[in-house]
Amino acid sequence: MEPVVRDNALSSPSPQAGWRKERIAPSLPEVHKSIFVPTKGSFIRRLLAFVGPGYLVAVGYMDPGNWATDLAGGAQFGYTLLSVVLISNLMAILLQSLTARLGIATGRDLAQACRDHYGKRVNFSLWVLCELAIAACDLAEVIGSAIALKLLFGMPMIYGVLITSLDVILVLMLQNKGFRYIEAMVISLIVTIFVCFGIEMFLSKPDVGGIFHGFVPSAEIVRNPEMLYIALGILGATVMPHNLYLHSSIVQTRKYEETALGKRSAIRFATIDSTLALMLALFVNAAILILSAAAFHTSGHTDVAEIQDAYKLLDPLVGSSIASVLFAVALLASGQNSTLTGTLAGQIVMEGFLNIRLKPWLRRLITRMIAIIPAVIVIGIYGEKGTGDLLILSQVILSLQLSFAVIPLVKFTANKAKMGEFVAPKWLSTLSWTVAFIIAGLNVYLLYGTLFG
Repeated sequence: MEPVVRDNALSSPSPQAGWRKERIAPSLPEVHKSIFVPTKGSFIRRLLAFVGPGYLVAVGYMDPGNWATDLAGGAQFGYTLLSVVLISNLMAILLQSLTARLGIATGRDLAQACRDHYGKRVNFSLWVLCELAIAACDLAEVIGSAIALKLLFGMPMIYGVLITSLDVILVLMLQNKGFRYIEAMVISLIVTIFVCFGIEMFLSKPDVGGIFHGFVPSAEIVRNPEMLYIALGILGATVMPHNLYLHSSIVQTRKYEETALGKRSAIRFATIDSTLALMLALFVNAAILILSAAAFHTSGHTDVAEIQDAYKLLDPLVGSSIASVLFAVALLASGQNSTLTGTLAGQIVMEGFLNIRLKPWLRRLITRMIAIIPAVIVIGIYGEKGTGDLLILSQVILSLQLSFAVIPLVKFTANKAKMGEFVAPKWLSTLSWTVAFIIAGLNVYLLYGTLFG
């Protein structure tokens, strides 16, 4: 296993100077530096070499766990909360740009950076929290895929949950063929979701003026407690903690030049990639809310929050028999897409925090079992209605863990001893710290409201 090549061309201080361990094995070694990046040619040609990691990250911003809050927000308050969707997406773009900067400048992913910086007890705690977050996210994907299979084929949800465990075979096949195959699969599923909701938007005939007005922040969001609570849910569930670990690793699949100029160019293109991909995620999240507002809020169905209820009501309200089918297809694509990135994230955090490397199929199986077992138990005891509460619980767990990933990320990228000349500018660090504290405060408030409200 080759260590990360040190960059001797950087100006002082070197990014390696601020770390205790100057040599560190790469995460995902089977695909590390496996994709060639041209040093010459047009801007588009060089950008295309970096297109991919951002879309794997964007998957987490449109997974089934986000659907419930978007549906509830649109049904209850129309287009008003579109501004919250926009703000949360801008926060995500900022944080993901920092993860790309960290991975490219230092040759470390976020988990490896934490292992180098913190002691064993802290690292073990961070690892446990991250594993819980991945399992919670996987739980949302399992339930979302099972709901989609039931809606499309009438399959009992307990069978759908068990069938989703077989996707480990697909993941292994794609990973063995090369990382570009995984990226191609993810982008194809994102395009499927995009097309489905594009058609849904056309069929639902939303109020264009209301949409534009909804993207403008309103003081009513703060004054109305119910609206504020859903807004906090949208903000709290948007940024996925495991995506920060994932992105800082998979940007290193590109074989860019290990020079100051090469790394600076890589950071630039990786940031463009993730920004464009997250704008697609913004469209999907906004489209769910817009569809809910146009179909449910305007017709008086303001209590729609369950995915199953939305599916049943779409056809008669939108006036097309294909509306509910497109909704379910998009949900299935969303759930399956997220499983691909969850596998990679699990491998990265285990290798990064504990330096333990498991076979990908074994790592995936462990994560899947953690998600499947509680889903099967809840469905068996409470029936399919219990899955809604389980979906909410998974988002609460994600919210709890988020700050434990965001704060180290912002701290490391603002440290010149660790980042060298690639340290985040003062304005970017200040903005990042502001976002980190906002997310922490909102998630604490969201958790308190969920448990005691």
